[in-house]
Amino acid sequence: MIHELPFHEETVHGYFSSALPPVLALDPGDSVRFQSLNARWHWDADVELFERDRELHGGHALSGPIEVRGTRAGQTLTVSIDEVRPRPWGVTFGEGRAFHWRLEGERWTDGVAAVAARPFLGVIGMPPPEPGIHSTIPPRRFGGNIDCKLLVAGTTLYLPIPLDGALLSAGDGHGAQGDGEVSGTAIECPIELAQLTLDVRDDLDLRMPIARTPDAWLAFGLDGDLDVAATLATETMLDLMERELDVDRKRALALASVAVDLHVTQVVNDVKGVHAVLRDGALR
Repeated sequence: MIHELPFHEETVHGYFSSALPPVLALDPGDSVRFQSLNARWHWDADVELFERDRELHGGHALSGPIEVRGTRAGQTLTVSIDEVRPRPWGVTFGEGRAFHWRLEGERWTDGVAAVAARPFLGVIGMPPPEPGIHSTIPPRRFGGNIDCKLLVAGTTLYLPIPLDGALLSAGDGHGAQGDGEVSGTAIECPIELAQLTLDVRDDLDLRMPIARTPDAWLAFGLDGDLDVAATLATETMLDLMERELDVDRKRALALASVAVDLHVTQVVNDVKGVHAVLRDGALR
């Protein structure tokens, strides 16, 4: 079943909290379609669409939370990214200066440069289990502001569930981004339409998120220290290789050293991100 998430003030929030009530409930295997403001709460350029308490809702404009009925803490949420369609404008900031983009077909242009459109949601995640208000800026084990440019339509993200019901939120549309997101912003754009299909698995025990693209496995590492993030991404990939390839840890490590690539996901969200990539065909 496909559900429509209404787009209004009551379904948009700017923080994570386990106390936020769900605005939609669906069953495992169902899909949700929604619209999303850009991270700065804009639908049209330089115009905030909704009124808000700026101190409370100080983070990314997120749509949700969405309850997945029957899910329990400790299970794994699968988020299949079916579609991400941006509105035709975006903005990138470089040391406070705004650079405006227009979407022309499959490319973004600012009048001087052009880049291929690769739209994705920068934030897909659930609140931490600890009570209180939590920033949307740092990504966590339960997802959030991962900002990985490979999480485009056709990819499935796997997240450890921190709370019964999951309470997933998503937003922060990016029209295109480089690994690292070095200025702190991608092409920040609102989303005309996104569709996610949500399901649950009991057979995955994840130390960090993983993802499956059409041609690769990804494993994420998230930490304030980039070296630790790289270690976590590697260890999570080794977990994945042990399961998928049916090899022991030492064999997985040796294979990873010759077939797995480590990429810096982003370095600008307080918590650094690294994603390990094992492409199909890298090992035969």
